[in-house]
Amino acid sequence: MFHPKIVFRIIGLLLFIEALFMLCSVAVALYYDEHIVRQLLASVGSMVGAGTLLTYICYGTDRNISRKDGYIVVTLCWVVFSLFGTLPYVLTGYIPDFTDAFFETMSGFTTTGATILEDIEALPKSLLFWRMMTHWVGGLGIVFFTVAVFPIFGLSDIHLFAAESGPMRAKLHPRISVTARWILTIYVGLTVIAAISMYFAGMGWYDAVCHAMSTIATGGFSTKQASLAAFGSPAVEYVTTFFMFLGGTNLSLLYLFLFKARPRELVRDMEFRTYLVIVVAFSVIIAAGLYGTASMGVEEAFRTSLFQVVSVQTTTGFASANYAAWVPLLWLMLCALMFFGACSGSTSGAMKCSRISILFRVMINEFKRMVHPNAVIPVRMGGKIVPTTVQSAILAYTVIYIFILIVGLFVNMGFGLDFLDAFGLSVSSVGNVGPALGHYGPMDTMAPLPDMLKWFSAFQMLVGRLEFFAVLLLFTPMFWKRN
Repeated sequence: MFHPKIVFRIIGLLLFIEALFMLCSVAVALYYDEHIVRQLLASVGSMVGAGTLLTYICYGTDRNISRKDGYIVVTLCWVVFSLFGTLPYVLTGYIPDFTDAFFETMSGFTTTGATILEDIEALPKSLLFWRMMTHWVGGLGIVFFTVAVFPIFGLSDIHLFAAESGPMRAKLHPRISVTARWILTIYVGLTVIAAISMYFAGMGWYDAVCHAMSTIATGGFSTKQASLAAFGSPAVEYVTTFFMFLGGTNLSLLYLFLFKARPRELVRDMEFRTYLVIVVAFSVIIAAGLYGTASMGVEEAFRTSLFQVVSVQTTTGFASANYAAWVPLLWLMLCALMFFGACSGSTSGAMKCSRISILFRVMINEFKRMVHPNAVIPVRMGGKIVPTTVQSAILAYTVIYIFILIVGLFVNMGFGLDFLDAFGLSVSSVGNVGPALGHYGPMDTMAPLPDMLKWFSAFQMLVGRLEFFAVLLLFTPMFWKRN
């Protein structure tokens, strides 16, 4: 059963959290003595005011959250966060159009990284910091960031965690809030180490912190219009590649590896091995292609290939080169990586290597059953049998993924985009990749898109980030029926 007061009370509490994150941008504006402090404070005040109103109206309600409430809260909070997240852009006048501001904000929170900005460096540092903050919060998940806070208010967090994370994150502790704090520790630690590493690689502290947040969140927003190519530094590219790769790794595995001294967990994990093999194989093949077709030396071809492969597969979306100008076979290989994604339990988008591996094993088993129709052949992953319920869920997810991609292709072409642009935009939005293909490649922006397509792409970003079911379930009649 749906409990509106419970849902809106939680939304109100979450708005206080968003206001706290916005205060970080206020601090940056004060540090750099920027002229937009009042507008940022007005944004904070709007969040606090709306949060206070919602919690006051819904005060004293039952604190037990049902599964239905969890799905509604998760979907609504991403939309509400994005709506309020537009305020700094609109109030300061740097993105005066609300559609553009919402697209930019939704792209940030979903860690897609697609942008409508055509002169990023013209924005104040505090606004650019807010863009990175949306990535950093959305990387783990809006609810995930606050799940450790809810027990203070006596709220049951299990349904919220399940609705937003789905099968993505393993439980490291019987209490969800403890698991959340452990993973958050890894997340913060990686961000700090990445920022320090980028500083010593040649970035200034501001750029290092901003790019560290974007990298670990596998988001792709940069403080430069030319992305990482603007720095022209091999050291920066290697450091960023390494931390993008970590951002695409299951954070639970990293916790076990770093804090529990269980390195074998990382080596034995079938999904991580698949992830590593894909990165190595595609990097070598594309590097060979670049060496033969793009007049690059061996080191430059390898570095460029490795950077773009990791960036695309982890759905980060940083660019060190304009891969849209490469020979078609090479950028087509990168397009395939947009489907794969990195590991489950990471901050990346797209299908994830675990689903790809299981689908491949299901396909192999079907061939075996055709030869041996009476044999019982279970699907195994990492030495463990994959339950049929999990197989069914993955097949359903894959069908929905393809369906949403095809719908996006038709909608985009209906607004006048050619096939390559339409297909690339749909793949990029659903997979939360950021850069697309054709006229919306890594060195281009989404500013020329019609307003209706920007709203549709924002919707694709949301359903892709929440892995379809949490959002699409709200549009089914069965969801709203009384139990």
